[in-house]
Amino acid sequence: MLRPVPVLLLAATAWITGAAPPAAAERLVTSLSEHRVMVTSSFNGSEVVLFGGIERDTGVLPLRGNYDVAVTVIGPRQDIVTFRKERMLGIWVNYESRVFENAPSYLAVLTNRPLEAITNAETLRRLQLGLDDFALPQRVDSASAADDVPSETFRNALVQLKDEHGLYRQEPNGVTFLTPALFRASIALPAEVPTGTYEIDVKLFLDGMMIARTPSALEIYKAGFEQFVTSSAQFHGVLYGLATSMMAILTGWFASVVFRRD
Repeated sequence: MLRPVPVLLLAATAWITGAAPPAAAERLVTSLSEHRVMVTSSFNGSEVVLFGGIERDTGVLPLRGNYDVAVTVIGPRQDIVTFRKERMLGIWVNYESRVFENAPSYLAVLTNRPLEAITNAETLRRLQLGLDDFALPQRVDSASAADDVPSETFRNALVQLKDEHGLYRQEPNGVTFLTPALFRASIALPAEVPTGTYEIDVKLFLDGMMIARTPSALEIYKAGFEQFVTSSAQFHGVLYGLATSMMAILTGWFASVVFRRD
């Protein structure tokens, strides 16, 4: 007579489990103020604004005050060579160098508060979030005279130089929440920003855990006379070389005529 009891308990458990609503999953929706930025001779920098919203699949309103957002902008990758100078016989020479392979030409990390307040150090390293945890692999140049300087010294020097030119930046207040579910981030582009395709990675955190992620892209391209010169040098190298040689000859001849002393 006691055997039906477990069956009833199992049936009740299954009913409760089936009646419980599924956990709501947040997702990100983002948009840029402009997806293409044109660089001309008068370009002195620009700013692109990223707008984002947090939605939940069940239609329930998002939580209030518990979200954090991190925006990472990565420019075209390239090999970057750094040198360490040393004084030899009274002359400063390039004594040692390191090559940073496939390093971003532009890197910006924008958050609504400091990274250490958003999540723990292990998560930051795993996600490569922030300038300190972003992977910048390097190798010793074969022409280098020595290898007695720690790799961290070259890394810090690279980040500092890029930061001085506005190409590497980390802003703990770069993301602003307009409402509990809407935010914006300003992406500053300096005058010497490289052209190419930029990857934008937006991460959403809740209580230290990443719960959503969405990618986007931005293109920076040259236009006008600069683009004409660049295209000519790339695709018509012989004609470009002849044209520049003729211009140099004509410029020298014109200068000799103007400044000739009779």
